[in-house]
Amino acid sequence: MMSARKVSVYIATSVDGYIATENDSLDWLFRSEPEGDAGYAEFYETVDTIIMGRRTYDWVMEQVKGKYPYEEKKSYIYTSSPKENESNITFTSEEPSTLIDRIKKDDDGTIWLVGGGALINDFLQNNLIDEFIISIAPVLIGKGIPLFKNSEMEHDLELTEVRRYGQFAQLYYQIKKS
Repeated sequence: MMSARKVSVYIATSVDGYIATENDSLDWLFRSEPEGDAGYAEFYETVDTIIMGRRTYDWVMEQVKGKYPYEEKKSYIYTSSPKENESNITFTSEEPSTLIDRIKKDDDGTIWLVGGGALINDFLQNNLIDEFIISIAPVLIGKGIPLFKNSEMEHDLELTEVRRYGQFAQLYYQIKKS
């Protein structure tokens, strides 16, 4: 029997809530090493579908020198510039709710909403996120790309777990659905 699929945001932020610097750098994240892999392998094992924005995709591809690191997972990349789909990668501009409705009918793994910030906020505004797993790095970067944009939306969260990985704190929040 298939279990209910969930959309999870698994992401790292600075203590002041930024996911990258203004020029998309994550150098600040590597100043302090978490213990082990900070639960990444355990989380990734549950994932069967990945969603990310085009800027995040381009950043990932630059870091890995062009070899997509999630090729064994179904991936959807949000872009406003049409691009030809690849083996397990679909480039899309469809409404987030349409995509989630469609892919929740398939398989039964976790849907990992990788980022970036704008895409996370679009999904949040459409009530499409089920949980946040936020690793907080022991650094303040002052300015950059925030995890959450200023907006009128409010969501109640339930803290379900807290883990410590060295100097990193990892918070698990379920979004309370009304």
